[in-house]
Amino acid sequence: MKLIRDWLGVPPRSQAASGTDNETLREMTRRLDRLPVGEARYLAAFAYILGRVAHADLDISEDETRAMEEILVKQGQLSPDLAIIVVQMAKSRNLLFGGTENYLVTREFKKMSTLEQRKNLLRSLFAVSSSDDSISLVESSEIRQISAELGITHAEFIAIRSGFREYLAVLRKPRPEAD
Repeated sequence: MKLIRDWLGVPPRSQAASGTDNETLREMTRRLDRLPVGEARYLAAFAYILGRVAHADLDISEDETRAMEEILVKQGQLSPDLAIIVVQMAKSRNLLFGGTENYLVTREFKKMSTLEQRKNLLRSLFAVSSSDDSISLVESSEIRQISAELGITHAEFIAIRSGFREYLAVLRKPRPEAD
């Protein structure tokens, strides 16, 4: 049982949240439930796709998690507490179902968003993947795949990616080897 709890990120029972913490969590989920259905679906898809890129290299770093939270606060107009919950849910869904749901969620996001919103998502994907000061080849490839699924042209993709050029690992000069 301990292994499953560790894998899911659930603290040991001795460290479980107090009743007050549980009530705080319940209140935040009630606030999420009060969002209009369309807005909640949009934010969920947006966050899921952010998590898709963060998980592209099979590791979602703390920097990527914080970047996702900040993006949801600024662009999703969520409170920091709600952004944390949405990001954690998106990360969990990506870890558990990423391979099977990636295209489906992205397709749904395309249906519910404007071209400008899709371009904004693309910028956000680059922001998440560059949060550790480097966009790996696998992250860049995943963003390109998402871009194609969203119907963003290659020229639009390149224009947006150029704003993050200094973070592209593939364009960085190799460091000199130590003698």
